Amino acid sequence: MKKLYIVRHAKSDRDIPELPDFERPLNMRGRLDAAIMGEHLKNSGLVPDIMVSSPANRALATARLLADHLGYPLNKIQVEEKIYEAWREDLVDVLKKLDDHSLSAMIIGHNPGLQLLAASLTEFPYENIPTCSIVAIELQIDAWEEIKEQCGKFLFFDFPKKLKS
Repeated sequence: MKKLYIVRHAKSDRDIPELPDFERPLNMRGRLDAAIMGEHLKNSGLVPDIMVSSPANRALATARLLADHLGYPLNKIQVEEKIYEAWREDLVDVLKKLDDHSLSAMIIGHNPGLQLLAASLTEFPYENIPTCSIVAIELQIDAWEEIKEQCGKFLFFDFPKKLKS
């Protein structure tokens, strides 16, 4: 079995309208939320074997903040171009190529692709994945290339507002 942690990037800064979408940085709330979620994962003992991020500034910054709190080496974060503006099928393709020595993986990216991925892998009971949320799924597979629709069991859905309350 494999575990998958689906993470939507933290809240981005939209104060510079001429800045391209790809280059938008995290805002202060996004940085704080990523720290909260990183500490939550660390305290829960959930450190992925592999982290794969979209190359977009806000996603990669989220991945780096999470990794920093988890003690995951920053130079081991894999950047995958296909995750930016990805749909479910693109994300599944990325996951199928992961090294099978990795029992757990974290993918950091964007909606709506991540929402569609979570809904296709399990009975995900939510209609949205807010910024900096984490969806955990246990996949009933032995190799990443075996990933397919409804092969997972929903474990948890955590997000900053839930942890702050």
